Amino acid sequence: MDSYEYMELLKNLKNKIENIISIINPTKAQERIDEIEELQKDPSLWSDAKKAGALNKEKTKLSNILSSYEKAKNGLYDAKDIFELAQDENDHETINSLFEESSNLENLITNFEIQMMLSSEDDGKNAIVSIHPGAGGTESNDWASMLYRMYLRFSERMGYKVETLDFQEGEEAGLKDVSFIVRGENAYGYLKAENGIHRLVRTSPFDSAGRRHTSFSSVMVSPELDDDIQIDIEEKDIRFDYYRASGAGGQHVNKTESAVRITHIPTGIVVQCQNDRSQHKNKATALKVLQSRLYELELEKQNTENSSQKSDIGWGHQIRSYVLFPYQQVKDVRSNIAYSQTDAILDGDIKKVIEDVLIAQKSNK
Repeated sequence: MDSYEYMELLKNLKNKIENIISIINPTKAQERIDEIEELQKDPSLWSDAKKAGALNKEKTKLSNILSSYEKAKNGLYDAKDIFELAQDENDHETINSLFEESSNLENLITNFEIQMMLSSEDDGKNAIVSIHPGAGGTESNDWASMLYRMYLRFSERMGYKVETLDFQEGEEAGLKDVSFIVRGENAYGYLKAENGIHRLVRTSPFDSAGRRHTSFSSVMVSPELDDDIQIDIEEKDIRFDYYRASGAGGQHVNKTESAVRITHIPTGIVVQCQNDRSQHKNKATALKVLQSRLYELELEKQNTENSSQKSDIGWGHQIRSYVLFPYQQVKDVRSNIAYSQTDAILDGDIKKVIEDVLIAQKSNK
């Protein structure tokens, strides 16, 4: 890196911060924090635990945003001032040190940018994820299980907790269907980028002739709804089916019909749950998942109506290709970025892939 490139980097980072300022308006954010603190001085507020909790959550969120903003702004302007001073004094040692630390500065501001992209109402919620193999039998079932493992490893890397709701093994390998809840900070904000069709190209381990195969699996992601959001479902629109639980960990397999499947007739959405011994609990969980799916579907409709371009995020659209043969590359069609670290990505190292998608989507708005 030379001085010109460094100045260009500072200019680009300054533009990023200015764009973010136009979104968060630090002055208004601080005014809202002050307003909440005044409300919290009223003893009567704490008699309403729900309201008090919501205000405290809003205050924490705004405080974190302002703290990140100050760090990013100070980091940028400190680097700019030191660079200009070092240039005036021909201090090449300091200039070279700034060049070496430029990636840290860039990461600081990029992380702030990502934080702002994950600040919508639903981003902080837990995520309900379902993976369904496409046509192709064993090949697609195995690909679905690879994706399931990828998200489990991603959740582990992020410090998220995972609860499996439904798991159906494939007849020969892999899985036929899996649904799970990912709990943690911004779980939905990150995983919503995985909503869509995932394509795998590889030499099949199930083909004795060693031919190349292409497999597809769909990933559906919805925010886990809290009590503030109500989705009304009419009884006539749903059908319940009860069956004996199966799959990994089912000690009560073939003993009771505790597993529950719900079909929403108008949309064709099907959800199921078998993670609990109690049919009643499985039914309640499945209804909650159905509400989240319907909520996500409504959001998707609104996004499509409000967009002048066709969305690439919707169900039924291929969003990412994982090519393992004849070359190794993962490419996301939304960011148009290719990655060569296929093994690491399939092992759950997808945070940067997701963040590149979020940045690309923000830039295209």
